[in-house]
Amino acid sequence: MSAGLNRREFLRRTAYLGSGLVVLSNSKLVRGTQANSRLNIAGIGVGGRGAADIDGVASENIVALCDVDHVHSAKTFERFTQAKRYKDFRIMLEEIHDKIDAVVIGTPDHTHAAAGMMAMKLGKHCYCEKPLTHSVYEARLMSDIARDRKLVTQMGTQIHAGANYRRAVELVQSGAIGPVREVHVWMGADFNGPATPTDMTQPDAPADRPAVPESLDWDLWLGPAPYRPYNRAYAPFGWRYWWNFANGQLGDFFCHYCDLAFWALKLRHPVTVEARGPVHPESAARWTIAKQQYPARADLPAVTLTWYNGGPYPAFLKEKGIPQWGSAVLFIGADGMLIADYGRHQLLPEDKFAGFKPPEPFIADSIGHHAEWVEACKTGGPTTCNFDYSGALTEAALLCNVALRTGSKLAWDAKNLKAVGCPDADAYIRRPYRNGWEL
Repeated sequence: MSAGLNRREFLRRTAYLGSGLVVLSNSKLVRGTQANSRLNIAGIGVGGRGAADIDGVASENIVALCDVDHVHSAKTFERFTQAKRYKDFRIMLEEIHDKIDAVVIGTPDHTHAAAGMMAMKLGKHCYCEKPLTHSVYEARLMSDIARDRKLVTQMGTQIHAGANYRRAVELVQSGAIGPVREVHVWMGADFNGPATPTDMTQPDAPADRPAVPESLDWDLWLGPAPYRPYNRAYAPFGWRYWWNFANGQLGDFFCHYCDLAFWALKLRHPVTVEARGPVHPESAARWTIAKQQYPARADLPAVTLTWYNGGPYPAFLKEKGIPQWGSAVLFIGADGMLIADYGRHQLLPEDKFAGFKPPEPFIADSIGHHAEWVEACKTGGPTTCNFDYSGALTEAALLCNVALRTGSKLAWDAKNLKAVGCPDADAYIRRPYRNGWEL
């Protein structure tokens, strides 16, 4: 810490996003790293998925690691013995911000923005797991500060780096199936019988009060979320299905599968969003069907995107003889269809496209999702899933749950982050924070 700047004052000053204040150390920032040198990286949330993200940047200099449970993240700590260990990322960033270039965030969704905003206010490049944030408001803040501070960012939609998505995008953008006005995206379909709910089957908050594991700092794990007693239903793995911490299976997978539609069709902000599914005050929906309308973009027509997870799937998939892939994206164009998942794609109907020659590739293959972020941090080059792109994708995902929880069809004013004529939506667009965790 610089002289005269204590911890409380440091945290207070880093809170002022609107003031444009950037907190700098007395020593030079580490930015401007040469392409042939190693980045100095700090990891925030390094067990589970976060461990895989740290593995993705393991060729760099891992300076510090932070996790609220050092037993859950033990393998990562043991691998990088030279890294300084922390439980509170706020203390970590306070102490070593002048020694790092970038952060990698692999915490549960509800702490993405708290960690990412503090790091980016300090001028650090940022890699963050998906969805980018827990709320629509947070996604906009993250994308705005990344743009304003000219930081190199990447959201963890690793499939985005795969060759299959790139070839599918090229087919759509080259006009192979003609103008696209309709997209269907489904996740976890069972075409042979009633769909099995994929999220919580016991929706109420657990009533039992087990002891908090000795290795876990439960208060830090909660972070900005409203306080509730510890339960294994929340941590380390069940948090995905509770509104306090995440957005259910839709929040988990929308950003992966709808990424392909966003990329291929150059989507950004929907103008209307509606959704149906079971609504519970505590736990995320066990199934969801959501429909979004996107406006025309330049020479591209308006598009309807429909998302399905865990519930009934449209009968036309069978009626039209569309392959029964368990999870997929289906583009319906004026001249044909394209179905794709993580590792394959197919033009439909097959007989129409027999002998079809795809266009010459015009989207370069990725050097790797984490690798392209690392390289861009060093060279200033672009990343393909930066926070400007992934922030809009995350907003679209989370708006489905806003529509679901309000029971309303939202007319969306993207510029002002308002659901026109639906004040009930405000509480879900921007959530409250516990004292000491405000953005």
